[in-house]
Amino acid sequence: MAKRHPFSEVVEAEGHLIDSQILNVVFDTVVKHNASFDVLKFDIGRRNDEPSSIAMRITAETEGGLEDVLEELVALGCRLADDQDAMTRVADRDGCVPDDFYSTTNHKTLVRVNGQWTDVQKQRMDAVVVIEGDAALCRKLRDVKKGDRVVCGVTGIRVNPEFQERDRHGFAFMTNEISSERRVEVGVARIASMMQEIKAAGGRIAVVAGPVVVHTGGGQYFQDLIRSGFVNVLLAGNALAVHDVEQALFGTSLGVDLNTGKAIEGGHRHHMRAINTIARAGGLKPAVEQGVLTSGVMYEVIKHDVPYVLAGSIRDDGPLPDTIMDLRAAQDQYAAALENVRLVLALSTMLHGIGVGNMLPSWVRMVCVDINPAVVTKLADRGSSQTIGIVTDVGLFLHRLAQKLKG
Repeated sequence: MAKRHPFSEVVEAEGHLIDSQILNVVFDTVVKHNASFDVLKFDIGRRNDEPSSIAMRITAETEGGLEDVLEELVALGCRLADDQDAMTRVADRDGCVPDDFYSTTNHKTLVRVNGQWTDVQKQRMDAVVVIEGDAALCRKLRDVKKGDRVVCGVTGIRVNPEFQERDRHGFAFMTNEISSERRVEVGVARIASMMQEIKAAGGRIAVVAGPVVVHTGGGQYFQDLIRSGFVNVLLAGNALAVHDVEQALFGTSLGVDLNTGKAIEGGHRHHMRAINTIARAGGLKPAVEQGVLTSGVMYEVIKHDVPYVLAGSIRDDGPLPDTIMDLRAAQDQYAAALENVRLVLALSTMLHGIGVGNMLPSWVRMVCVDINPAVVTKLADRGSSQTIGIVTDVGLFLHRLAQKLKG
């Protein structure tokens, strides 16, 4: 019997490997690590419902080099051919894990526990996997407790990436290069149809919105979506709520009259006056109950019992009493609000959009709308491959989306 190379391992992968271009990435990853591959078996799927499969031996010059390349390949959807239970080590202190911990992706993941493949719960990227009895779940590093069994290495781990390229009737019609008005119209129509299907099936839709929604005059159309039941969760920062309240109380956003486009004398103080008014009322909900706030996005979400979370930052004026300034608490509330969401619309908010993208599993669709193409592609660059971008003015997008949903 031939002696096995001490620094080699057989890996397998299955799925739409060719038209998703994952196979090219796998080969490039091996070469990048100065390793080599030998294809042992390759079966090509010839229909949309027929996946391809490959088995290959990966060889590296050092044990550490093999571990590095295998870690990247597993994240791409490869798995070790040898079925073994996932290796675990015990965390020796709160908030810390062993150095060789497995860092999760946002793709559906399974780990082998006691001879059985188990779905990892609460899937998200940049977390660790903790084994509790026969169950496995993602846990943020800061939430790891001393004594937790943490999955380490890549043995006994399977990652199943989403293969969007064969989704011919879903998101495949859009790319991050969309910019023409004609293509935006097509994108809006498809998104409206998707939202209607999700609502009809009882699914949840979340919106992550920035203050540009108000600045561009899109607030009134966003309110139409809320009143029509197409917004089940609103996630935002302090600024969206502040400028929405400013517009509701004074008709301005950043001191500019939204009807005439002209700066109002003394208008630069309006957002501070808005914050003061809400603070005096005791918060947004009390302001609505007292009749102080009678219109706007925040008024509509409160009147229609739509859950909302406002996450603060160092640049916030005020902030509003509703804004959560504890970063960890804000992250936890965002994550809780996103549970069982099927679609997320990110409207002109790069910071909060990226934050939400990092919290979502890859099977939750996300639409990012921004006038800046760099913002549209940034989420995909950070690993949220389920994100689709539309490059257009967010006010125009909301206007057309509201029209489509009404139609």
